[in-house]
Amino acid sequence: MNPTTSTTSVTDGTASAAVVDEAFVLGGNVFGWTADAAESFAVLDAFVEDGGRMIDTADVYSAWVPGNAGGESEEIIGRWLASRGHRDRVQIATKVGRHPNAQGLTRTAIRTGLEASLRRLNTDYLDVYCAHFDDPDTPLEETLAAFDELVREGVVRHLAASNYPPERLREAFDLCEAHGWARFELVQAHYNLVRREKFETQLRPLLLERGVAALPYYSLAQGFLTGKYRQADNAESGVRSSAALRYLNERGRRVLDTLDGIADAHGVPVAAVALAWLRAQPAVAAPLASARTPRQLADLNAARTLRLTPEELTALDDASSWTR
Repeated sequence: MNPTTSTTSVTDGTASAAVVDEAFVLGGNVFGWTADAAESFAVLDAFVEDGGRMIDTADVYSAWVPGNAGGESEEIIGRWLASRGHRDRVQIATKVGRHPNAQGLTRTAIRTGLEASLRRLNTDYLDVYCAHFDDPDTPLEETLAAFDELVREGVVRHLAASNYPPERLREAFDLCEAHGWARFELVQAHYNLVRREKFETQLRPLLLERGVAALPYYSLAQGFLTGKYRQADNAESGVRSSAALRYLNERGRRVLDTLDGIADAHGVPVAAVALAWLRAQPAVAAPLASARTPRQLADLNAARTLRLTPEELTALDDASSWTR
């Protein structure tokens, strides 16, 4: 069993690299959904070869697919880990609370979910264990005490929360401080260039105040910020394209135009610029991004060495401003 490690912190408005030191975290939501096992293995191999470390998934991925039961993404990652022997080279993050067999965040659900996730992932510990959604029907004390037990036992190294309202996060931080419990060190939140207001006005001030780092999900706005969806009549059919097209408005086109100019100047894909902007934001440790193929992953990997100038960051801020 691997021992627990030190906690993260946020100093001077910059997320610490104690837990996450990545250009981006690879999302596993597509594994077992739009990427089959062979395609997923190819992406995972390429991710590690290119220096990637953290892989994020959830026990419920991808229960929404007809014929799936949930846990398919974890199973694919677990088979890949077993076949490649890469456990010591990667950090594994998964979530609990939404699997049909482990609903909610009671102590029993957390324990049940953990045991199942460890089995599917072929590992005896998790680098990050995340509460997928707030569970208002379970006392926070029960949830937080259960997570603290896992950290003390060494089966979980770090804790995270996803989709929590700021007021519930504040309450959770206060409870952990009062009881001496391990706290949420990372917070996953919906944040990108075309969805800024809620994170920047409501959540980020709390994260900076409490020294907690953010991992933004939907960092590419469900594909919109790759530049793939520029004309509604040329878009592919499907759930992801319809979600991306909601951003195809005056503001969205302004953002794409600005991304195009910066991407051309650096000779990188548009997606890499969108990720680099996110990584430069206060309190952000690293964005989450997924890829179905190694070719898609290559576009994301261009963000590893990309550093935007202050002028480029300001241009993107202006183009994406919700008050403009």
